[in-house]
Amino acid sequence: MTALFKKRNIKETWIKHFSLHVLHPRDRYLLLLAAMLLLFLSWSGFLSFLDRPVSFLNLLYIHGFFPVWILDLLIMSVPLAILAFLNKVEQKTARANQNMAELNARISKNIDLANALKQNNWDNIRALGDPLSETLLDLGKNIRSSKKKEDEQNWIINGKEIVSDILRNSHNLEDLSLSTLKSILRYMDGIQGAFYMLNNRRLERKAMYAYGRRRFEYHEIEIGKGLIGAAAYEKALIYRTEIPDDYCAITSGLLGEQKPKSILVVPLLQEEELQGVLEIAFLHKTLPGYMITFANEISSIIGQTIYNLKITTRTELLLVESQQMTATLRENENQLRNNAQEMIAAQEELERSNKMLESQIQEVAHSRKRLEALLTNASEFISIYNEHQELVFESPSVKRILGYNDEDAVNGMDPDILTPRGLKTINSLFLYLLETPGGEQTAQYTYLRKNGEKLFLETKGKNLLHDPAIRGIIFNTQDITERKRAEKEERMKSRMQSLSENSPDMIIRINLLGKLVYVNPAVARFVNVQPQELVKKRINELDIDGRFIEFVEEALATIKLEQQQTITEVPMTSEEGERIMEIKSIPELGEEGELETVLFVAHDMTEFKKIEEDIKEKNKKISDSINYAQRIQTSILPQTVHIQNSFPRSFIFYRPKDVVSGDFPWFFEKDGISYIAAVDCTGHGVPGALISFIGYFLLNNIVNAQTDHSAAQILDELHRQVRSTLKQDQEGALGRDGMDLALCIIDKEKQTLDFSGAHRPLFLLRNGELNEYNGSRKAIGGIPLRKKIEKDFENHVINYEKGDQIFIFSDGLPDQIGGPDRKKFQPRRIREILTGTPGTSMAQFSRQFSQEFYEWMGEEKQVDDVLLIGIEL
Repeated sequence: MTALFKKRNIKETWIKHFSLHVLHPRDRYLLLLAAMLLLFLSWSGFLSFLDRPVSFLNLLYIHGFFPVWILDLLIMSVPLAILAFLNKVEQKTARANQNMAELNARISKNIDLANALKQNNWDNIRALGDPLSETLLDLGKNIRSSKKKEDEQNWIINGKEIVSDILRNSHNLEDLSLSTLKSILRYMDGIQGAFYMLNNRRLERKAMYAYGRRRFEYHEIEIGKGLIGAAAYEKALIYRTEIPDDYCAITSGLLGEQKPKSILVVPLLQEEELQGVLEIAFLHKTLPGYMITFANEISSIIGQTIYNLKITTRTELLLVESQQMTATLRENENQLRNNAQEMIAAQEELERSNKMLESQIQEVAHSRKRLEALLTNASEFISIYNEHQELVFESPSVKRILGYNDEDAVNGMDPDILTPRGLKTINSLFLYLLETPGGEQTAQYTYLRKNGEKLFLETKGKNLLHDPAIRGIIFNTQDITERKRAEKEERMKSRMQSLSENSPDMIIRINLLGKLVYVNPAVARFVNVQPQELVKKRINELDIDGRFIEFVEEALATIKLEQQQTITEVPMTSEEGERIMEIKSIPELGEEGELETVLFVAHDMTEFKKIEEDIKEKNKKISDSINYAQRIQTSILPQTVHIQNSFPRSFIFYRPKDVVSGDFPWFFEKDGISYIAAVDCTGHGVPGALISFIGYFLLNNIVNAQTDHSAAQILDELHRQVRSTLKQDQEGALGRDGMDLALCIIDKEKQTLDFSGAHRPLFLLRNGELNEYNGSRKAIGGIPLRKKIEKDFENHVINYEKGDQIFIFSDGLPDQIGGPDRKKFQPRRIREILTGTPGTSMAQFSRQFSQEFYEWMGEEKQVDDVLLIGIEL
């Protein structure tokens, strides 16, 4: 704008300057007169040169000379050229003045437009058709939009500051709940509200406030029940504009004759941990987006403050207890001070005694050194314990035998180096000796050396507490590890020999030369020779099936090279006919790792193979039956293309857990009205599919017979017929099979949508805003509770708008386990997908839900059938 004004001033200055130099008409006449005078003087000069008087005839005479004409032309051309130039300048000046006037008018209007933008006077803002005015208008719109966003953001910031000030000044949960609720209601223009705090997995109402008055009504709500319980369970904000007629004052707060038009339920979280729930009701039906953003942002602030106050309260209690303990400790300190004085006196007496003992100790030192030398090199070690099982003495040889030194700080019956069983054995031995004065007892147990090696020790204990020279229980311990190992090897050999002799499998040990070193009795089933007659024979000398001999020779050659165990199935003939043997070839190595023998263990797999073939045949028949059932189910259920014939912008995301499914989509059209449902039957696989056939045909019959039923009436009739079909209405019935579903009736002519659900909701997305309609907390079918009257299903009538998007789904999608923490998908993620990107088409939703589901599931198994139907009305 400044450059434009500068350019305008330069042009005006140039025009004014030039206009001063344009000759006046009078000056033009003077110019012509001067030219005529100059011409006359030139003629007079010629006449005087020719010595002729000035006369008309002489003037004509001199014009007979050509130079006179040239001089005339030169004299006259100058003023004529000047006049022509001035005329042209005047024309350009006139055009420049006209352009300047138009430019001044346009600049003046743009200045007026800029002033209107500056004063925010939108009634006087009009585009002038030139680029500058269009740019100014766009700039004004951007400024207005930015100011609106800034005002909304300032509103959120001011609200957060108000809430933060109240939270900072709240010193207990009671004050916090009421003051916070009052401030939020006033700031958000709410008519009433309630504040709940989490207490032992239940939501306890701490405060209610309505129309400026505190209400003293308190009760508890279980997590998962009602709107408040649902928000607490899902840890997600719930915003409802459809308020049921029977919505009572206990939860929503109906005051007087006024009823809320919308309800906002906000979970109060501290790092994803629920601390409480805030409920706010409004008289206006639609809340602006920044108010919902404000509610979300203060959720964590309030949740963190609640958490901090709880910690503070707990800390104060601990502080009071600490102060009480300090007082007690002070009393004990005085007592200890008195005891210390007594101990000082006793210590002085002890020092005197020690001096007397020093001389005696020196006398004993020499004899003790001799004894230590003997004990250090002994093959056993001696330990002495007092009656409190405290180590009094341990001979030096213990370090060599057990592998510990002084730096390890390990001694006696240390539980870190005794096995649990060994510790129990030693404790039992000690208790026995303690109760048996003069008695003796021997025990064996295990010990762990410093290098991790396990030792077997044998301890002989004797109670010498009565002996004045010992005054303890003495243990004489020796290492019996090698003896134990030899005994164990002998037992193992005996046990393996017994197992081999009684095994039904054929066991043969062959050396590297192909001679049989050992055969068990089971070999006689395949060779008509006693086992003892086979030893020392070569494998190729046996009268046995050649296929077995060929396998053994090949296995010997392979194991000699690779020394790897192999398992192979080999057919062979025996007295019982053709058998299939599973032969395990096991290389047996010597102490230095060299191959000594190969052990062949042959197990008869004939009967198992027959059973396996029978199972495969039965599985094939079952699979064929299930696949045929799947083709039948697929042929009767509607596909996406069927729904798209009536609703082009729609999709079905259908993923059965097994071949056949208990979830199924249902679609029916009659008299221009469309019926569509997402049905989730009890179970999945074949049982669920059988229930799905019942639900499918019953729905067809009900809708075909009754055309004036609402969605809720259809569900009531379906509930009655399912119970009748499954005989759940008879005395003594135990079956609780049934189904959950969400049913929609769409009348395109009236643009209405009837919805009713059995445990399943309806999500309606309109202009980026998500509205949720919950189904009744009641299933189709099943056995009702005794002495409790069942309620009818609730019906919702919705006047939809063109472009509204509706979604109904089974519980397989929100219940799917996955993600980094192996948690459920949850309805909250479905809401986030629907509201994440405004303007998303149904085709994009179809791809997004499929991608999100499989990424969430990852390597986890699918837990249930999955069904999601989306329709754009």
